[in-house]
Amino acid sequence: MYETILLPTDGSAGADDATTRGLDLARVADATVHILSVVDTSVQPAGLDDADAETLRQQQEARCRAATDRIVEQANDSGLECVDHIRQGVPYETILAYAAEQDIDLVVMGSHGRTGAERARFGSTTERVITLGDVPVMSVPLGDTADVRAGYGLYDEIVVATDGSDDAEAAAENGIEIAERYGADIHAIYVVDTAIYDLEDAPRSIVGLLKEGGRQATAAVAAEARERNLPAETNVLRGRPDEEIIRFADGVDADLIVLGSRGRGAAPDRLLGSVAARAIEHAEIPVLTR
Repeated sequence: MYETILLPTDGSAGADDATTRGLDLARVADATVHILSVVDTSVQPAGLDDADAETLRQQQEARCRAATDRIVEQANDSGLECVDHIRQGVPYETILAYAAEQDIDLVVMGSHGRTGAERARFGSTTERVITLGDVPVMSVPLGDTADVRAGYGLYDEIVVATDGSDDAEAAAENGIEIAERYGADIHAIYVVDTAIYDLEDAPRSIVGLLKEGGRQATAAVAAEARERNLPAETNVLRGRPDEEIIRFADGVDADLIVLGSRGRGAAPDRLLGSVAARAIEHAEIPVLTR
């Protein structure tokens, strides 16, 4: 499934954390690594004359080159095939255009970029790439402690959260693919959202339908995993979905959370679903969305 993996970089700590994940996945999948750094044309201060603007552009380009060269060196040390590019433009637009142009299978990027660490939400570039793109994205939190020396044990436990939606099913396929590559266990979970349904007052028939829907959705994920000889378990939980997903992942010492970026309740304008947004923001492990 993963023949091409894109690593966008801006030279920040968040991007460096994502590099470890992306390069190791490329290693086990024998994928080509694409390294992209964008000279951001959207942040030029007002009032600069042409000479100062060109000086600023050159400084940004030098920083981009240093960032890409560092990853190229790491990729070469790992024996990976890689290509690198520096482009100018708005970062998320450029990343999406490049992913479409090169038929990228997976984007691995930090959830906080150069200016993202001070934000209450995760980095706006990552959010927009997830929201507006059709490519799977692994968001890696700032301070991720992945150690490639762990070899094939980088992912041992993977939590796949599903609500039965098309996005969730597509995300699950990606999670199972990674689990197969690393020999990981799959935990398929469904959360009955108590913020929407007051289960104490709801008719028992509605509660039963919700739970049955959850059992069917998780059973489908588990069945696909078992077809690939992967250990899989299912759980139907109750609570606020993002909180329960993170709590469950912590409980099984998960290495990755997988979920759809737009669930059944998502707005038609393709805004990133609140569950996915909060999970990416608060999880201390990578989150893969589709």
